[in-house]
Amino acid sequence: MPRTRARVLLAAVVVLAVVAAAYIVYAARRAPRPSAGAVDLAGSGQVLFLQDDKVAAAPLGGGPGARTVSGLTCQRFYAAAGTGVCVVVRPGPVPATYAVVVDRSLKEVRRVQTAGIPNRARVSASGRMVSWTVFVTGDSYNRGGFSTWTGILDTRTGYAVPNMENIQLYLDGRRYRSADVNYWGVTFAADDNRFYATVSTRGRTYLVEGDYGRWRARTLRENAECPSLSPDGTRLVFKKRVAPEGSARPWRLHVLDLATGRETPLAEPDSVDDQAAWLDDRTVVYAKGGDLWSVSAAGDGVPRLLLRHATSPSVPHGSPREGGVNPDTIS
Repeated sequence: MPRTRARVLLAAVVVLAVVAAAYIVYAARRAPRPSAGAVDLAGSGQVLFLQDDKVAAAPLGGGPGARTVSGLTCQRFYAAAGTGVCVVVRPGPVPATYAVVVDRSLKEVRRVQTAGIPNRARVSASGRMVSWTVFVTGDSYNRGGFSTWTGILDTRTGYAVPNMENIQLYLDGRRYRSADVNYWGVTFAADDNRFYATVSTRGRTYLVEGDYGRWRARTLRENAECPSLSPDGTRLVFKKRVAPEGSARPWRLHVLDLATGRETPLAEPDSVDDQAAWLDDRTVVYAKGGDLWSVSAAGDGVPRLLLRHATSPSVPHGSPREGGVNPDTIS
């Protein structure tokens, strides 16, 4: 081999070695170093999330390496007051999707079979009410695109609604019926009866307020998706479309004051396609780019990186003694 070619080859090898070494250092810095162990859903002062589809926990403010990863696999997850819902696709000759309800130690106590791709999950602050949303295909009205199925489970009575699209809907005060009605992104109030969600019909999306006991919902405003109720029950964080589909930044997180109707855009400039959660009454947490971020709910400040390599956040604010899964009524 001529000396010139040898020198070129040697230089290439050195460059590749340097790049590889740099990547290893970068990966080591980015990748969290979790410890395997038990995750307690009722533990205080922690954020629960998914890491590589495994339920995990980390103390709030505990640093990027202070996390514990369980063996429970989910595609979406949420927990409150010692109750968790794990929405997961089980592999097999015919893959099946389930909403799996677990107790504080991640032991399964109930599963509801559904279909499609896991998309959203929520548990009420008391742990009693559970909801999930999946993307599905094949609905006759959808012309080959995606639609949604959203289910609700009352863990106290064991009663499950696999798909809430038959709820009585009132649009601008009038009873509304349409074959293309889709719901997603449920969030519950403290009374375990009132809830908020997104409904879409005829190309438009609306924020709705629902009454579980009366099984009815009414639209509140247009263009408000994936709501999440603050712990004090006074505000909703939601994503609002601010640019046409296909734009680089189609969504913007907003907070709605339920008493005044005032909307406040949050300081996160990037498009966030997630159902955000609340760290506390002043701070919103959400998934972006495979990491968890937080930002002030008042619209000021700047976004802050909370946890790397994490999705599907929840910060339990309730106590398992206030409600939660009652195995005697779950079958």
